[in-house]
Amino acid sequence: MVHQENIVISTNKNGDMHDLTDAVNQIVKQSGIRTGMVNIFNVGSTASVGTIEFEPGLKRDLPEMLNRLIPPSRDYGHEQTWHDGNGHSHLQATWLGPSLTVPVRNGKLELGTWQQIFHLECDIKPRRRTILVTIYGE
Repeated sequence: MVHQENIVISTNKNGDMHDLTDAVNQIVKQSGIRTGMVNIFNVGSTASVGTIEFEPGLKRDLPEMLNRLIPPSRDYGHEQTWHDGNGHSHLQATWLGPSLTVPVRNGKLELGTWQQIFHLECDIKPRRRTILVTIYGE
């Protein structure tokens, strides 16, 4: 069986993080799937999803670390082509990745106690984001 739904969120700017855990868990429950996998996919090239302990320190640390490793710069090839200020956004999102797969056991996400599903906005301006949630199983 396959079940699919969207989560739609609005973001503010680079570094804006959202906890998707409850929304994904709700979709898993509604699907009726007890055992399987759920894939969470950000539609777009300048945001990412992953897992983290969703607490204030890490919500600050992850975007700051990414901006140190892949800082805003006019030197990126993307900037030289498009001049839109978000070359680093594409690189940050690519590095973290657009999707995450989590096991489903007994009708629930199989996550650790301090492990939540996050969405990270890497772009420089507000966006309306669609996250596609696909559950496979029985």
